[in-house]
Amino acid sequence: MPTRLALRAFTGLGFLLTLCAGTLAFPVTAQAHGDTVKVEVTGQRDGHITTKITWEDDGDAVEETVAATVNATSPDGTRAMGPWRLVRDPGTRTGWSTAEVLTPGTWKVTVDVGFPSLGHGEGEIAVPVVDPLPPGGTTPPVTGPAPTPTESAPVPSAPAPASATPSSASPAPSSSAAGDGADRTVWWSVIGLAGISLAAVAAGLLLRKARAGRS
Repeated sequence: MPTRLALRAFTGLGFLLTLCAGTLAFPVTAQAHGDTVKVEVTGQRDGHITTKITWEDDGDAVEETVAATVNATSPDGTRAMGPWRLVRDPGTRTGWSTAEVLTPGTWKVTVDVGFPSLGHGEGEIAVPVVDPLPPGGTTPPVTGPAPTPTESAPVPSAPAPASATPSSASPAPSSSAAGDGADRTVWWSVIGLAGISLAAVAAGLLLRKARAGRS
């Protein structure tokens, strides 16, 4: 029985010591870096407010989750957005931004950090107006000089058809010369036929006279 009581007392004491060590761990860590955090409003990214949060004294990154509230107001105070919280930017140890997006315009931003230590930062940012995409969701075509067409191989021209007329080296006889030759041939043929006819008539007359003299 005394052994069980001693074991329980030792177990309870160990739990109490562990709890005390966990309670004292945060003050020791905070004391090593300082009592406050430094908050810088660095600008905006596609409307998301961006900040840089480090320890005030040594500039080290804050490894713990930062609990902060972000508010934005227009310069004339007529518009206000927030409060929003900060989330750590992927791939960085000191960058923090909002998941929400500011509308286009100029904004005065205030950031108040409550954990792991107190911190405050202010800044003025401008969110530009982004032109919407044209219908169909495609980017407009890039205009530029028209591309120079590639030169194609020259097409050989067809040879000119040979002329049907004879060359000047061997001129054809003219139609008038051919006609004169034909007329002369016909004329001499007529004269020859007339001569033969006259000779035949003369021979016939002589033959009749010779017969008549015999009788």
